Amino acid sequence: MKDILLITPPFTQLNTPYPATAYIKGFLNTKDISAIQMDLGIEVILELFSNKGLKEIFSVSNLKFQVNPNLINPNLERIYSLKNDYIKTIDAVIAFLQGKKPSMARQICSGNFLPEASRFSQLDDMEWAFGSMGMQDKAKHLATLYLEDLSDFIKEVIDENFGFSRYAERLGRSANSFNEMYDALNSELTYIDLISLKILEEKLKVVQPKLVLISVPFPGNLYSAFRCGQFIKKIFPDVKVSMGGGFPNTELRELKDKRVFEFLDFITLDDGELPVELINNAVLNPNSNEYKRTFLLENNQVVYVNNTTKHDYKQSQVGTPDYSDLLLDKYISVIEIANPMHSLWSDGRWNKLTMAHGCYWGKCTFCDISLDYIKLYEPVAAKLLVDRMEELIAQTGENGFHFVDEAAPPALMREVALEILKRQLVVSWWTNIRFEKSFTADLCVLLKASGCIAVSGGLEVASDRLLKLIKKGVTVEQVALVTKNLTESGIMVHAYLMYGYPTQTIQETVDSLEMVRQLFQLGILQSGFWHQFAMTAHSPVGMFPDEFGVTPVHNEITFANNDIAFIDKTGIDHDKFSFGLKKSLFNFMHGICFDYPLQDWFDFKIPNTKISNDYIITCLEKEPEFNIKPSAKIVWIGGMPLGQSYTKSKKGNSWQMIKLIFHDKTETFEISLDEDKAQWLIKILKMISLLEIKNADISIQTFAQLKSDFENSFEDFELFWYSKPISTLREFGLLVL
Repeated sequence: MKDILLITPPFTQLNTPYPATAYIKGFLNTKDISAIQMDLGIEVILELFSNKGLKEIFSVSNLKFQVNPNLINPNLERIYSLKNDYIKTIDAVIAFLQGKKPSMARQICSGNFLPEASRFSQLDDMEWAFGSMGMQDKAKHLATLYLEDLSDFIKEVIDENFGFSRYAERLGRSANSFNEMYDALNSELTYIDLISLKILEEKLKVVQPKLVLISVPFPGNLYSAFRCGQFIKKIFPDVKVSMGGGFPNTELRELKDKRVFEFLDFITLDDGELPVELINNAVLNPNSNEYKRTFLLENNQVVYVNNTTKHDYKQSQVGTPDYSDLLLDKYISVIEIANPMHSLWSDGRWNKLTMAHGCYWGKCTFCDISLDYIKLYEPVAAKLLVDRMEELIAQTGENGFHFVDEAAPPALMREVALEILKRQLVVSWWTNIRFEKSFTADLCVLLKASGCIAVSGGLEVASDRLLKLIKKGVTVEQVALVTKNLTESGIMVHAYLMYGYPTQTIQETVDSLEMVRQLFQLGILQSGFWHQFAMTAHSPVGMFPDEFGVTPVHNEITFANNDIAFIDKTGIDHDKFSFGLKKSLFNFMHGICFDYPLQDWFDFKIPNTKISNDYIITCLEKEPEFNIKPSAKIVWIGGMPLGQSYTKSKKGNSWQMIKLIFHDKTETFEISLDEDKAQWLIKILKMISLLEIKNADISIQTFAQLKSDFENSFEDFELFWYSKPISTLREFGLLVL
């Protein structure tokens, strides 16, 4: 028996838990509130995609085909005809995707093992891309296609709402009225509902909670969340139900429809820790009437209660996310070959943490900067973050981390990287950034050394006029330099790309595509995705549309409100660019078709680009700045050298030299210095090394201190600093940060 049951309803991700319940459970641990969590989505998937589950699906589909023969088409007919092959192979395929049967890869890749339907038709186009994939990844991709075929069958025959990472998403997308959702909830249970509620009932009987917290991050979880609440209120009427998460935080801030509370008791907004604590107090003590940012029903009316004097908890007080109870060894890694960054999202298990609450920039005009999750910026101390990383490694056995920040602060990323290296942790991590000038070549080398494998960031519209209007705080030139620094350090770069921003012209869309083409051709972008601009209620564009040349189309709001339809004064139909932009990007990501005229991607006339074909490379050829701030940190991430003394003679003079031999991970290099300078350098390298001392406070000198120390014994520091030996060290890990 536990006080609280935390639920993530179907569906979010196949490969790793959505972290919201783990964050809340970690906080509840600090308050000694007993809780258990479940990812109902992965449990439903595992039941559905099993030997038993497929037998039931094909049995139900047989009955449907008998009733309605017109339902069947050639692809469905093929899948149904191969039902025995699917039933026979499904458990082995799922086990392989869970990492339990790696030897299956060869069998899967050999052909004639997996039944193949329409999803495999793309293989002819993709076969060339397998060359860069190992056998395990290729097998994962083939197994993914196999599951997608089954998903198509389920969606067309069994349950039209089904999707691997969403369920009945249409009902949750900017539903200004609750009517359609309400009607769906009062209709017959769907096939997925029956499975979900059976699993939920079993869990409720075991846990016997007093309070159920349902996390709803996306529109694709919303219907199932209400179904769970409806079921609990009917079968377990004494249990209270509360909803929180990303969807209510952004969409339900203007809630008025009291019918919502036929399914729930509470809806909380923004940071969940204190609201959940106070709701739990109210459930345990009926006389308690203290709430934080909570909707509830009072006198048959929806009321918003925020009557506590308590402040939200600081990030240092919320505890470490706790992934216990979740079926960590049962998640399924799938691979989408088309997009390198998407494969990170869908492949492998990632512990999720946050470097900083909110966004340190907080100015982008398309973003929800009026809401707390963006506007309240609070970084976590680097040492505490790395403590949490070590806790999660011990708890989950996984050393991969996804920092889920809106935009990770470069200064904090630097401190986290230094702390990881000091502790000699072996981790892999990735996050979201702004492409700002702080990401120097040296910082990128440090991040890579600490385990950073990828970053994603918003290039948005590759137009300096629009970037200024967006208040992105970057230029195309700056983005090019930063992506070059990241790429050359070995960090994969994904760019979020946008089209259809208010006042964007056709010429700017074409020029933006040309910029993107050049970035990929030069190899300084590896991944990207085009999004069409959406106006949200809590962004500056949504709040002040007149300033951006758009006219909103408002509806009466009684339920959800986020995406707002609008009319752009340019009158341009941006939708028609979608296919061409995405098709060109698909090819650019695979290193082909850079020589195609941009016109070839579109079936309508577009203007010629006004961007010169060497624009990006010209940006990259700008002379580097040699000014180093006196306060800059000096760090050595290499190993200590071996020294060999020798005598050098020139014009009758002789003096002692030392050859310093360094063994890098991939190569050996050497430098030679006068004996006294070599000995000074060895002393300094020990002082600024991150690898020599483990778990200790290491004195990292500033550039000013380094210069002063040198000048105590020698002259001409600048001549020494810009000499060939030091330049060589700079290439191999002597970093200025």
